[in-house]
Amino acid sequence: MCSLKDNPKTRELDDFIEEIDAKESDLILVLHRAQNLFGYLPEEVISHISEKINVPKAKIFGVLSFYSYFTTTPRGKNVVNVCMGTACFVRGAEAILRELESQLRIKNGETSIDGLFTLDSLRCVGACGLAPVVMVNDKVYGRVTTEDVARIISECEV
Repeated sequence: MCSLKDNPKTRELDDFIEEIDAKESDLILVLHRAQNLFGYLPEEVISHISEKINVPKAKIFGVLSFYSYFTTTPRGKNVVNVCMGTACFVRGAEAILRELESQLRIKNGETSIDGLFTLDSLRCVGACGLAPVVMVNDKVYGRVTTEDVARIISECEV
């Protein structure tokens, strides 16, 4: 693997930082771009951003821990999120999560060994009228039952 400084993704991130003349107030925007480029935010990228826009790493980690969108661990090609908000929970979200764990052979919060799937639960995705809800990447599945799980998985990119 090439070093971070020789990585084309790093050059693209640096170009973005320069293009917007990034400052501390642009931190979230820069973190979004970095995560989109690298798939997650490894320690080396966080250090690089800290140096480039002169923001202490402690502040960056504070932002990362506050916003659940950001991740410091590699994610699967398909990120499967089960809403566990009240409306979804009372309509069977827990059973759907267990069925996904069974079929994907991973636990909530884990990524499959082949890197194809990450399974997570969220507090609320804001689609209570469609409860229970499963999101795969940016696609929302509403009124999901345990019987729908195999079909949802089969629609994922592998």
